[in-house]
Amino acid sequence: MAVQAGAPARSAGRTPSPVGGVLLVVEHYWTWYRRNWRATAVSSVLQPLLFLLAFGVGFGTLVEGTGRAAEATGGVEYLVWLAPALLAVSAVQTAAFESTYPVLSAFKWQRLYHAMTATPLTPAQVALGHLSWIVAKMTATGAVYLAVIAAFGGVRSAGVLISLLAASLTGAAVAALVMSFAATVENEGTAFSMLFRFVVIPMTLFSGTFFPVDRLPALVQPFAWVSPLWHGTVLARSAALDRWEPLAALGHLAYLVALLVLGLWLVVRGFRRRLAL
Repeated sequence: MAVQAGAPARSAGRTPSPVGGVLLVVEHYWTWYRRNWRATAVSSVLQPLLFLLAFGVGFGTLVEGTGRAAEATGGVEYLVWLAPALLAVSAVQTAAFESTYPVLSAFKWQRLYHAMTATPLTPAQVALGHLSWIVAKMTATGAVYLAVIAAFGGVRSAGVLISLLAASLTGAAVAALVMSFAATVENEGTAFSMLFRFVVIPMTLFSGTFFPVDRLPALVQPFAWVSPLWHGTVLARSAALDRWEPLAALGHLAYLVALLVLGLWLVVRGFRRRLAL
């Protein structure tokens, strides 16, 4: 069959199944990571550890010293109350970082995605494969962080394992949305700086991580309610402290799943448009 002049070359190899193609992309990132994990593993664990030491151990001691911590945390130690929220924060921050510059690099500088779609892999498989890798890496990092939390006495029950799942779901929803945005960015510029400065950092500070949302001014609280991190924090904290409110938990879960579905649709559409042959 004749090939149109100027058209990108595409492999005529065996087409993988939809799931098989996604797993091939995950395998690629795993192969790279197991050879280069030292470059990112320390920072992935060190950042939440510093948050835990600074706010859970250091700031937590000051808060408990005022005698007002029990009122805000429902009678539990501040460290125990904070730990599951920091797990969700760690997942969201990892998701945001892994879904920005690495995605732009794979589009623009390394052109890794173009190389992948020159094979029988489709843009959708590439997008979902990279997203799956981000979620897997984020979950593994969260498991290490749980061990650190336990070492500092921040684990109260086995419910923290459900907290890990809630944090991973939150991170997955954020990663999908951010990846869809990254697929539209043409250069490094200020797009990602603005994202971190005006979305990720405020979301970290005002989503009930360090203090209850009801302590915020009434005009600010609605902004916290739309934050995926707030919903993830409530789920993670409810599981860790065994304080379930079934209807509220279903509402938080439904919100995160809806964001994830929306993000998946957007990221697949974005990759298809940018990698169109």
